Amino acid sequence: MFQNILVPFDLSDQSTRAFKVALDVAKKYQSKVTLLTCLEGDAWHHKYYDSRADKELIKKQSKVTKKYIEKLELFAEKNNVIVKSEIITSKSVVNDIVTFAKTRKHDLIVIGSHGRTGFDKVLLGSVANGVSQKTRCPVLIVK
Repeated sequence: MFQNILVPFDLSDQSTRAFKVALDVAKKYQSKVTLLTCLEGDAWHHKYYDSRADKELIKKQSKVTKKYIEKLELFAEKNNVIVKSEIITSKSVVNDIVTFAKTRKHDLIVIGSHGRTGFDKVLLGSVANGVSQKTRCPVLIVK
């Protein structure tokens, strides 16, 4: 049923919980899991913005992300689940997740939700909600 599971991963507790749920599903269906991390530079560009700062920020984020993903890959290996990881630079996290899932033919997206409501949701947006609205494959939101 679910051969390829995508887990958008932002190093949060919620995305770690989503990863563990995805592993349970993967064990049941003998699925492969892909961790996708979308790195963003400085989203608040201004008139005197220097793109070199973005490159340095992305480099640091990537280094931290790789270390964290290594731990998750070991955990998956102990559970006999095949895990791949991708780290991409993103301008629109929701669109990049949806596009990635579609082009790589993922059957299921398991995504963590921070549970923001009210003004925080309006100001910061909801990646989980945006993905669930824009994708055609099933989405499991883990809180």
